[in-house]
Amino acid sequence: MSESHQEAVDNPEQSPFLITSEAAAYLKLKKRTLDNMRWRGDGPKFRKHGGRVCYHIDDLRDWSRSSNAP
Repeated sequence: MSESHQEAVDNPEQSPFLITSEAAAYLKLKKRTLDNMRWRGDGPKFRKHGGRVCYHIDDLRDWSRSSNAP
């Protein structure tokens, strides 16, 4: 995850949304793995902002803590 995106995660005044590549890096997964999980419907919750897939940092944390995480 880039330094600017780490700042966004650590600073609530910054955007809490990560694009797929950033979310995959945060979860220590490959982007392709996260894409496949989204397609199958068994990955973390996501949203679309202007057609771009985004993940909220809280949703990533919740999913990681759940029993659904690989």
